[in-house]
Amino acid sequence: MKQDRFLTGILIGIAVLVVLALAVFFIRRDSQSYVSEDAPEGVVHNYVLAVLSGDYQKAYGYLADLEDKPTYQEFRDAFIKGMVNPNNSAVDIGESEVNNDTASVEVAMIYNPSDPFSTGYRDTQRAILVKQGGAWKLSSMPGYYFWDYSWYQEKIK
Repeated sequence: MKQDRFLTGILIGIAVLVVLALAVFFIRRDSQSYVSEDAPEGVVHNYVLAVLSGDYQKAYGYLADLEDKPTYQEFRDAFIKGMVNPNNSAVDIGESEVNNDTASVEVAMIYNPSDPFSTGYRDTQRAILVKQGGAWKLSSMPGYYFWDYSWYQEKIK
């Protein structure tokens, strides 16, 4: 009889833990939100978030007004047609280095393993920003996932 109560107590404890785990999973809020754009890493964060959210108009607003800037249509089409595909990796935005009106921000692309026996890997590159009109704007990002290499390149005539 005592063993039946002990087993029942264990099963009730397990059930409570399962319910708590499910509650935490479904109740937690998505913590992705836009941050201040005063610092270069804030601009990179907001650009990545806008791209991942599909808000291409907002993401396009973070691009620098430099020669050979893509049009909004070219920018948007790169994502829609899959030439730039941000859905295959996670991003970790690191420290920035500011030098007058230019800055670079460490951007680590984190890739998941393709099978259970492999390990993922991390590729750290840099985003380049310029200060225009008192605001930081992107002139370069790590390619393929968030940036098309043809942007800001002279068009062949």
